[in-house]
Amino acid sequence: LAARQMAAPAWPESDWQRDRERLVASLREADTRPATHAGRAFARAVYRGHPYGQEATAETLAAIGVADMQRFWRQHVVACRAQVSLVGAIDRATADRIVSELMAPLQVHGCADLPAVSEVQPLAQAVEDRLPFDAAQAQVLVGQPGYRRNDPDFFALLVGNHILGGGGFVSRLTNEVREQRGLSYSVYSYFAPGLHAGAFQLGLTTRPDQADLALSVAREVVARFVADGPTEAELQAAKDNLVNGFGLRLDSNRKLLDNVANLAWNGLPLDYLEHWTDRVQAVTAQDILRAFQRVLQPGRMVTVVVGAKP
Repeated sequence: LAARQMAAPAWPESDWQRDRERLVASLREADTRPATHAGRAFARAVYRGHPYGQEATAETLAAIGVADMQRFWRQHVVACRAQVSLVGAIDRATADRIVSELMAPLQVHGCADLPAVSEVQPLAQAVEDRLPFDAAQAQVLVGQPGYRRNDPDFFALLVGNHILGGGGFVSRLTNEVREQRGLSYSVYSYFAPGLHAGAFQLGLTTRPDQADLALSVAREVVARFVADGPTEAELQAAKDNLVNGFGLRLDSNRKLLDNVANLAWNGLPLDYLEHWTDRVQAVTAQDILRAFQRVLQPGRMVTVVVGAKP
């Protein structure tokens, strides 16, 4: 069915009209939430015109017709750039047959070169954007361009962020912002690396009247972590959590498929998963300190606050 759909899609106009109305309705509903406005402002300020910061709007959807999608399909849906990942009770011969049948209809499209995508540029200075919004909770986002997925310090940044804000209730941000001061129920940080530098983002929600205090504490935690790195106790706890939880990353075919696709899309070695826990265990506190000082600039970050009281 998938091969037939790719070989001769019907492109019914009525289906696109229906789906476009559904998408526009979803966008309008999202506009009622402060988190939507915070996310959009954050992406604009971090990516500044780079494709990573683009998103659909009612206006862009209205400008797309069936002919536009047909043209895009002919030019860009091609066999030579396809990454097909399969997980299940199949051998290599069966997998080859499935992929050959799936990709055969696309061979006629040829393989034109894709246009180059520019790198995400670092921020030259701090940016702050405060947006009014009548809501019970203020939304606070802080961040900057981060790193590419093929960065040699990937594991140091992974483990370090687990300590800083990616480890849930045991992270340093949660301890300082929530546990010690009660300023937010949830506070987090993460990196989103891609083929180009994805964003580092710190986020929290808090009462509008205490947004500035929560922001100040969160910024101080990040600055101190970049300056000093983790303690040995924090590092060991993070390693134990990540290594002991590794099996949960592979406990279903869906998760295993995501991991296999990650290898293909990012050009990772085929034995990547076999050595994942070893790479985590090898990270030192000095590795994390060096990597965070190279990648993060606490004095040159984007700050977006939506709904705080003046």
